[in-house]
Amino acid sequence: MKRTLLIALIALTSISQGCKGNAKEEITSDKKIVSKDKESTKTEKYTITLSTEDFKKKVMNYEVNREWKFEGDLPCIVDFYANWCGPCKIAGPILEEIAKEYKGKINVYKVDTQKDPEIAQVFRVQGIPAFLYCPKNGNPQMRSGIAQTTEETKAMFIKTIDEILLNKK
Repeated sequence: MKRTLLIALIALTSISQGCKGNAKEEITSDKKIVSKDKESTKTEKYTITLSTEDFKKKVMNYEVNREWKFEGDLPCIVDFYANWCGPCKIAGPILEEIAKEYKGKINVYKVDTQKDPEIAQVFRVQGIPAFLYCPKNGNPQMRSGIAQTTEETKAMFIKTIDEILLNKK
């Protein structure tokens, strides 16, 4: 009996040690690659968080222009979000995928309404998540909310991008 218990304990210990392995990198749940040797984190982001000053340079300088004048090189989506917002947390990774898929065709910007409330006030954002779709030519359109599922939300973004930003119909 003692011998069986000892063998089981040794087997359990070797299994648990074996699972740890000698891996140099580990992928965390938020898709960051953490190097165990160097204690560094590498994350490639496709969405760009804008400050108020960045927004004025890349989207619209609302202090200079009373009428809409797009400042960007590519059409864009501006995601108005907050870290505490549940639907914003759902939309964030979807927009990251979209930014990657549409790289070079559109930009996907993020504005933290807690850190930069001025921009949200200028565009009269009353609820989040809210999305400002800015075509290269023409007026922007504001949409808010997400769909019931991740797939429907992504499809909603793609349809709106194709219609408003890329003029595909």
